[in-house]
Amino acid sequence: RRLVAEKKLDFGLAFDGDADRIGAIDGEGRIVWGDQLLSILVEPVLAALPGSTVIADVKTSQALFDRVAALGGAPFMWKTGHSHMKAKMKEVGAPIGGEMTGHIFFKHRWYGFDDGIYAAVRLIEAVHALGGSLTALKSAMPVLITTPELRFPVDESRKFAVIEEVLARLEVQGADVNPTDGARVNTPDGWWLLRASNTGPELVARAEAKDQAGLDRLLAEIDVQLAASGVGPLGARGALSKDRDT
Repeated sequence: RRLVAEKKLDFGLAFDGDADRIGAIDGEGRIVWGDQLLSILVEPVLAALPGSTVIADVKTSQALFDRVAALGGAPFMWKTGHSHMKAKMKEVGAPIGGEMTGHIFFKHRWYGFDDGIYAAVRLIEAVHALGGSLTALKSAMPVLITTPELRFPVDESRKFAVIEEVLARLEVQGADVNPTDGARVNTPDGWWLLRASNTGPELVARAEAKDQAGLDRLLAEIDVQLAASGVGPLGARGALSKDRDT
């Protein structure tokens, strides 16, 4: 971020240790999250392959799914995890998919796996093809308030059982739930997610709303579910405050 500002660069790119994930900073120093990068990358792909399916994981912003639909594509929400994503892309013939964490999978002109360096090249190409700048593309995106991933320790033997308990309670309540990977719940405020981690003894939550008041209500809903299954003590709002403090 400092380098982009000092050198007045158009944008900056970064990769994780094995370069299968991409991160980006626009010309104003703002983070362009993985699902936001995907919303840019899908446009030229859908121009080349109209009506194609685009897969994104359950942690992805609703703005991405809405953008794919607006471009004439078929948005498809799927389980988090690169093995799940690659298998589903192959099954449904999707030319592109991605995760909020920066894993971008290209089958279009590539081999169907996540390669951060290749995604960077495709991002440069896409920004040029769209005739603007990454900064302008970021500025044009819907302004939503989202949490980072919030994590709650839970015994390995309990984590999937807790999700089943949450789903059962939500069914009784008549909630609008997508159970693809945990519980992703749509409300008038936005959506919240609670799922079991693929990699450790913990639950993972995320929420997205149009404003802070809406986000607070979503986090309160998560807290109710965590408390009902004996998961704590911080709750979603406490975990978010701790994350911001660190």
